[in-house]
Amino acid sequence: MKTEVYVFSGLGADYRVFQNIELNDFNLNHILWIPPLNDESIAAYAKRLLSQIKTPNPVLIGLSFGGIMAVEVAKIIEVNKVILISSIKSKYEIPPYFRLAGKFKLHRLLPTKFLKTANFLSYWFFGIETKIDKQLLKQILFDTNPQFLKWAINEIVMWKNEIILNNIYHIHGNNDHILPSLYIKPDVLIPRGGHFMILNKAVQIEAILNTHLKQ
Repeated sequence: MKTEVYVFSGLGADYRVFQNIELNDFNLNHILWIPPLNDESIAAYAKRLLSQIKTPNPVLIGLSFGGIMAVEVAKIIEVNKVILISSIKSKYEIPPYFRLAGKFKLHRLLPTKFLKTANFLSYWFFGIETKIDKQLLKQILFDTNPQFLKWAINEIVMWKNEIILNNIYHIHGNNDHILPSLYIKPDVLIPRGGHFMILNKAVQIEAILNTHLKQ
């Protein structure tokens, strides 16, 4: 019987970004994002996601913003382990310019249309080069709920978590332009890995996941 693993995808992303990852001995359950309530805190949102987790002491995998949510869930319930990919463990790993933007509410000035548009700048930020990956990002951004997107960006730059869980395993890329490795202390650093390395560095990440999940 395969072990159940719960996956929190990135900001607006879904199971499509894990399409190149195969975990033979594990069954991936993709947590579905739900519309946030008015002025809902990230902790309250995490509690509402718990209804999708059916396994006691689960394994959680969080990608980018999904890593933040995985940490918040792990603060509420007992978990076996949390694996972060292209994410952060606490507010101390948020780039200082993001924190500054949050302090002065600058992120609220970004138009939703800009955030949902794939262009050369978003390709650079995500570390995307191939036509196939560009098309996937374009489709993911198009499908992203604008209300959720604005709420999630606010929760990222305003994240207050100071708790460093002792069962976190952190995988990061040294070429991440959104969450630079300069501010991160990962367990594994992927050479030339960008923020979208779950797709274009899937072979390395798959091997790491399969090894760590069996420990």
